[in-house]
Amino acid sequence: MKIIAYSYTNPLLESAPDQADWGWEVDRVYEDLGKRESFGHATRSQLQKLLTDCQTEDVDYLLIRRLEELGDTLEEVSDRLNELEAMGVAVIATEQPYTSENSPLGADLLNLLHTIQREQRSRRIRQGHARNRLDAAPPPGKVPYGYRRGKGKYTIDRSTSPVVKDFFDHFLLYGSLRGSVRYLAKKYGKKISVTTGRRWLTNPVYRGNTAYQNGEIISDTHIPIISKEEAAQVDRLLRRNSRLPPRTASAPRSLAGLVVCGECQLHLTVTRVTQRNQNQEYLYLRCLTCPRRPKCAGIPYQEVLEQTIETVCRDLPLAVAGMNFPQLDAVKDSLGEAIARQQEILTQLPTLIETGILDTETAKLRAYKLRTEISALEAKLAILPPVNLRSVAVAVSIPQFWLDLSETERRFYFREFIKEIEIVRQEQKWHLQVIFIF
Repeated sequence: MKIIAYSYTNPLLESAPDQADWGWEVDRVYEDLGKRESFGHATRSQLQKLLTDCQTEDVDYLLIRRLEELGDTLEEVSDRLNELEAMGVAVIATEQPYTSENSPLGADLLNLLHTIQREQRSRRIRQGHARNRLDAAPPPGKVPYGYRRGKGKYTIDRSTSPVVKDFFDHFLLYGSLRGSVRYLAKKYGKKISVTTGRRWLTNPVYRGNTAYQNGEIISDTHIPIISKEEAAQVDRLLRRNSRLPPRTASAPRSLAGLVVCGECQLHLTVTRVTQRNQNQEYLYLRCLTCPRRPKCAGIPYQEVLEQTIETVCRDLPLAVAGMNFPQLDAVKDSLGEAIARQQEILTQLPTLIETGILDTETAKLRAYKLRTEISALEAKLAILPPVNLRSVAVAVSIPQFWLDLSETERRFYFREFIKEIEIVRQEQKWHLQVIFIF
């Protein structure tokens, strides 16, 4: 018994199947790598060779993923199925309910008619989208707020882009998503949800990149609203805020969401106490869900703040000094060299087209792959800690630096370095332990 397999693969849409994917012990595989030109049908030279071989050789089964791979139209598919059936070859579609050996050809083909037509229509649409990706053109759909659709790319909308830029600036300054959403509504009357605000912060379009539905990103396709450095800082702030309890990112107090009980690991909440007929208020840190009975007493907020500043000034430079900066520099250098190599190959493609080594379509596909690889490498480089971390640690180790900041500014810097603050109780006394994020 002889079994062969055939696949037609468009490299813009999918990858060719591995021989092990067929699930059968296949004697020979015929593969066509499709290149669809602007006019005419795709060439299937291997399919023609398959049909010729079947005339001179005894073939029992032909495996194919989907029937539409046999042609670009329903007529082509039907003609080739009839031709194979006349030669006694049983066709089995592994991803469709079709086996010509078990059912009459006409009945199965009628049952699959709508499926084949729908798949071919979908494939043509996806091929059009894929060609747009090769030209780094924007994907279909609504244009992000702050941009409009220009000639094959996004262009800045001068009437709305300042609103988006101000939103990013506010988030970079205060690190609060909800606060930035409220700021936008108050200053511009632009009301967006917190979910929309988070999408803005992570949208590659605002960074000058184009993202496609397949998850691939191409960098530097249009003018960005925020710089690469600002985008990296946004990502760091979002990662930092994700470690905090809900709604503490915009809390007015700098220690909110950072202090935990060293025994039960529950978060302590900032509570405010006032006296009747007096304007003075007292702040305490309490665990509202303390499992102890009676509950642990509250701790004066100001004392915890002062001890936190003292501990940070003493321990932060030591923690930064313990980091392996040579290894970090080596990683950054390696990523930078990989990006440079890909960019060098990208610049050589026009020459390869002129010399006839590559045709235009293959060169476009190669350029697309290179640009997506460069974008992935740049994303890895962006998440690494800033190179000036050691100098920053020296600057913030001065107590007066912290005392001169407002609570909002202090909150921003605390969360840049501190993962959590543990309160360790010993009878009537307590002390704290600052755990840094690195």
